[in-house]
Amino acid sequence: MRILVTGGAGFIGSHLCEKLIGEGHEVLCLDNFFTGSKQNIANLLSNPRFELIRHDITQPILLEVDRIFNLACPASPIHYQYNPVKTIKTSVLGVINMLGLAKRVRARILQASTSEIYGDPEIHPQTEEYWGNVNPIGLRSCYDEGKRVAETLMMDYHRQNGVDIRIIRIFNTYGPRMAIEDGRVVSNFIVQALRNEDITVYGDGSQTRSFCYVDDLLAGMCAMMDRDGITGPINLGNPVETSILEFAQRIISLTGSRSRIVLKPLPADDPKQRRPDISKARDLIGWEPAVPIETGLKRTIEFFDGLLSRR
Repeated sequence: MRILVTGGAGFIGSHLCEKLIGEGHEVLCLDNFFTGSKQNIANLLSNPRFELIRHDITQPILLEVDRIFNLACPASPIHYQYNPVKTIKTSVLGVINMLGLAKRVRARILQASTSEIYGDPEIHPQTEEYWGNVNPIGLRSCYDEGKRVAETLMMDYHRQNGVDIRIIRIFNTYGPRMAIEDGRVVSNFIVQALRNEDITVYGDGSQTRSFCYVDDLLAGMCAMMDRDGITGPINLGNPVETSILEFAQRIISLTGSRSRIVLKPLPADDPKQRRPDISKARDLIGWEPAVPIETGLKRTIEFFDGLLSRR
């Protein structure tokens, strides 16, 4: 098939492009390189079935494709709060443009939504039926509410125009090619540990997250895209929950670091608990994570170690 991946030069997008090329598809990688990097897709540039397009999805584009994976949007607080108006435009105007394209060429489209649509959840673990607890005027709302509107648009285009849609809600994902300064907990902790710097934990470290290795996420995304008759939303994440403090201690142990853990005030609207209920993913698309956290972290640490040694 001819497949469009928006945000294809990003962390998750570049791994997806690689997987799809490996499966024999023709891939159009579209990225404006705000957070994406050509280095992430350097190994694909010479492949005749890979095409790179520098474009911002807030502007319309005419292409002929069979499927669309819409991943374009900065996903870490540092990046999405840098230009909050542009962030919400990406999730609203960008999704309208991609849905318009899908409608015109009758392509199946998958929207990468997020666990952030649940906000600071009042139920635990989070099921797809939960409507969330989001601050609509907070610092994070450009991303949280943008993704919520994107889901609304997906469902409305499906109901009104019959567009073939898929919605996935991605929980914390980690792995090689994460940006070194994106402010996310995995990259922060690993880089600080490898440099033997203080590891910054916000709050008292009791807040929890669930970490899913990128290869597992890709398997879930492709399973969702390949399955007929399921629009979603479907949670994709690791149901194994860990506290941030415990996670920092694990990183120190795996890296053999001399780092100390330093506590700092918790940022506004930072969720206290985050763990997916993946019952629907198991039942409807036959998916659950397979990569143990130790295995995934070792691969990620090796990537960052190599990156730092070249600096």
